[in-house]
Amino acid sequence: MKLFDLTGETALVTGAASGIGKQMAGALARAGASVVLLARRRDRLEEAAEEIRQGGGKAAVVAGDLLDRDALPGLAEASTVQFGAPGILFNGAGVNFRESPEEITWESWDQTINLNLAVPFFLARELVPAMQARGRGKIINVASLQTERAFTRGLAYGASKGGVGQLTRAMAEAWSASGICANAIAPGFFKTELTAAVFEDTDRAQKLADQTAIGRNGNVEDLDGTVVFLAARASDYVTGQVIYVDGGFTAK
Repeated sequence: MKLFDLTGETALVTGAASGIGKQMAGALARAGASVVLLARRRDRLEEAAEEIRQGGGKAAVVAGDLLDRDALPGLAEASTVQFGAPGILFNGAGVNFRESPEEITWESWDQTINLNLAVPFFLARELVPAMQARGRGKIINVASLQTERAFTRGLAYGASKGGVGQLTRAMAEAWSASGICANAIAPGFFKTELTAAVFEDTDRAQKLADQTAIGRNGNVEDLDGTVVFLAARASDYVTGQVIYVDGGFTAK
């Protein structure tokens, strides 16, 4: 089990105030990592951090806007204060406006591409030197079913997540020789704040469940094992991969 033990590691999780980011922060903490939770909503972050502490884990909070380019280096530096430089980065922050092509504006396009695609790179680049000095690190991005498939009202989001797939491979090519593995998790349909509109339509949600091989949509805890694997020594020879955790949606 030492292959999956994260004791002594520090993990930075973005988008940790809710949804998949919050769940992944908890999973990493339960595996032994000291976790730094980063998002805009400090009150929600404090709640998530307290849940981790009550479960016996270690958690710290950094509140800030990842879309503020001038603030990004400071946020990266703040993530090192309590537990030391993160050796694990989970890029969980993201946005999906679900607009038709006619509804997409320059503003919504830029926000989608910047938060979903640009921020994971520029934040990782801030943390990579410390990982390289240590000789190891793990970067985990969040891809999507739309990394390889098109969905209605998903043009901008799909473009950003297609980019995440290539970004992950490029990160691996750039940094894996210095001990840093870069991979991505591609979730299927999970009920979170980001997908609330989908699950409000029960017929649509059922149709999506029927498209999986398993026969149901995902629960966020279904992602726990994969993120711990990608953060731990168990995956030291896995890099540049997009792992679909989708109940077999892409298998059919």
